Amino acid sequence: MAKRRMTQEELEQDPFVDSMEKVQVFYEEYKNSVIGGAIALLLIIGGGIGYYYYSQSQERQAQQLMGQAETVFLQGNYQNALKGSDEDFTVGFEQIINNYGGTDAANLARYYAAVCEYNLGNTEAALQYMNEYEVPEGILGVSTLSFKGVLHTELGQHEQAAQTYAQASEWDVNDSTTPYNQLEAANAYHDAGNTAQAREYASNVVNDYPNSPQVPEAKRLLGILTAASAQTQ
Repeated sequence: MAKRRMTQEELEQDPFVDSMEKVQVFYEEYKNSVIGGAIALLLIIGGGIGYYYYSQSQERQAQQLMGQAETVFLQGNYQNALKGSDEDFTVGFEQIINNYGGTDAANLARYYAAVCEYNLGNTEAALQYMNEYEVPEGILGVSTLSFKGVLHTELGQHEQAAQTYAQASEWDVNDSTTPYNQLEAANAYHDAGNTAQAREYASNVVNDYPNSPQVPEAKRLLGILTAASAQTQ
């Protein structure tokens, strides 16, 4: 059977044809805007792809330089590890941070720089680097937080030290690092004059981790706190 052709009237009433006509009218009216928007979208996509490859290149370069700086660091030459050496043609952690700031390597360099500054006797500079350091998740972040607690303690910032140790104790809960950091938090709170928090963290060590090597020290601190409380009554 022959296929029936649509009349002109039926074509005009067809919703698909009507929609296409509206699109055509819209395009003719806003042609420059449509083309401009398409170009802008292409530029955004192209820029994103370009940035991805650029960031990957930056990361590779930073990682290579980190290997050199880490070698010097492991030799105990903290000054050259931090600043680099023109004589040895080595780059230090500072240059990596300044030139590759957005990379994972630069973030790790901040931690190394903090350790270098600490070993060079510059505790405040070390703490500044640690404040800029992004702590990794899980067990890898625990020791870095503990180190930051040490810096606060050496600067006499006992309340901040206690809070940092408490954070470290909860960063990755386990039978090794958690009781250690809880005890450090208890000692720091004690030094800050916050006896209630000191007692709480020391008690946590005794009650929650009875087999940990920190228990004797935690019990000793609890005895000191109890004696001090009795004297004030």
